[in-house]
Amino acid sequence: MFYMLFPLTLSAAEGEFTITIKDHRFEPSKIHVPAHQKVKLVISNLDATPEEFESHDLNREKIITGAGKTTIYIGPLKPGQYTFVGEFHMDTAQGTVIAE
Repeated sequence: MFYMLFPLTLSAAEGEFTITIKDHRFEPSKIHVPAHQKVKLVISNLDATPEEFESHDLNREKIITGAGKTTIYIGPLKPGQYTFVGEFHMDTAQGTVIAE
């Protein structure tokens, strides 16, 4: 009998996290993701104006058009906190990815 001896990976549904931009704020503003796993962030902008998802910690930068949607892959991440902002509205559009 043959057994696979490598770690299981997350299914697409388990490895996908949704972020919404509304009123120039990220919701949720804190996202808990599994450490050491690649994950998919699906970001929907419900505002009429564009927003830029930017994170120096995650080395990601992407503009999301007004009423638009985008996908960003991150990880695998070491355990810790990684901040991100909406560069066009930095005073309100702020968030954190927490890898655990």
